[in-house]
Amino acid sequence: MGPMGSWCLFSWCFSFAMTVIVLAVEMAGLQRSLPLSWREFPITCACYAVLFCLSSSIIYPITYVRFMSYGYIRKYAVCAIIFSCISCVAYATEVTWTHSRPGDITGYMASKTGMLKVFESFVACIIFLFLNNPHLYTQEPVLQWCLSVYIICFILTMVVILLYLGKCTKNLLIPLSTFLTGMTFLCVLLYTTAIVLWPLYKFSEGFHGVPNRVMDSSCNYKHAHSVCVWDRQVAVAFLTGVNLVAYTADFMYTS
Repeated sequence: MGPMGSWCLFSWCFSFAMTVIVLAVEMAGLQRSLPLSWREFPITCACYAVLFCLSSSIIYPITYVRFMSYGYIRKYAVCAIIFSCISCVAYATEVTWTHSRPGDITGYMASKTGMLKVFESFVACIIFLFLNNPHLYTQEPVLQWCLSVYIICFILTMVVILLYLGKCTKNLLIPLSTFLTGMTFLCVLLYTTAIVLWPLYKFSEGFHGVPNRVMDSSCNYKHAHSVCVWDRQVAVAFLTGVNLVAYTADFMYTS
């Protein structure tokens, strides 16, 4: 299936597993027995499930189904896409209801900044998916810096999410608001360097980049279940811009 197919399968399995866990815990009444903030855990899982199912509903037909021959296997694949879209709508409905529930005290992960944290970490995962070939970033130290930016910001974002899920926000040595503001500002600065350096070294001929898709020999052939190098580079550049906007909005809300 390739990395794209594996991503889709992981997305569906993750969403299903998290839903089963949430249902089992709530039906058994074990919320208070877990070392987790149950006010934060279900909404976090639902937010990730929305993004996972949405990405799979887009990636699976583009990189997998369209290369399949007509037959019963293709029909099964189309059914998987349909149910993936239905799941995405269902999870999105849950997130919307939780976020806008009147009269209830919602947790941090149900706030705008909490949802942005989930979105930022998810976009970073998609970037890692497109960078699964080391050839894309080992040619120049600058490109390795861009990869370091994605990794550092992803780790920092996940630390914040885990602090809230594990009810550890009071264990910080500095005020939480200061930590959140400093973290998001650092991520904005790091992503600003990446949004400049990655396109410059990938698409500028002066830096041995490839400015046009037709100049990339890997894009001349349609390989099933794969994305050519130039398309991957464009996707990384686009997602870098998306995450820069997300971190900027996060910083504005946090500060």
